[in-house]
Amino acid sequence: MSEQGQPGRQVEPWTPPEGSWASSAANRRSMLGNRNRDTSPELLLRSLVHAAGLRYRVAAKPLPKMRRTADMVFRPAKVAVFIDGCFWHGCPDHFVMPKTNRPYWEDKIGRNVRRDRDTDERLAEAGWLVLRFWEHLDPEACASTVIEAVAARRQEAAASKHSRKAP
Repeated sequence: MSEQGQPGRQVEPWTPPEGSWASSAANRRSMLGNRNRDTSPELLLRSLVHAAGLRYRVAAKPLPKMRRTADMVFRPAKVAVFIDGCFWHGCPDHFVMPKTNRPYWEDKIGRNVRRDRDTDERLAEAGWLVLRFWEHLDPEACASTVIEAVAARRQEAAASKHSRKAP
């Protein structure tokens, strides 16, 4: 009998492709299947914000020369929204370090967190408001925060524009 339990069929043990991080074929398939946009938490938040009448860009670069995208971008208000996955961004409440290939994952998640902080700093320096939500947070509360923040930024911009026109 073969490794797969099928008579007469020999299956070679899995070997990762050159440079692969995967510890098994199943792990590789699983990781390749992960979405980087349009996740359930993102879709729910976008639906709630859209229902409130706000319009935004999806998976857009807040800054043209920045190689990073926000999940939702409100350009005139300069608000960038990120919905961070608990695993990929190292949620303090839910992240559990994998036991297999631990050094790879420590480095990977660490780089993601550092990139998140760098993104936040660069956007703040450019006058943007960055809103980050963990995927497990209540979508209605997150939507309220986004709606209030965009409204406040729009009001600030209007007031600033109006005060510049006054003699």
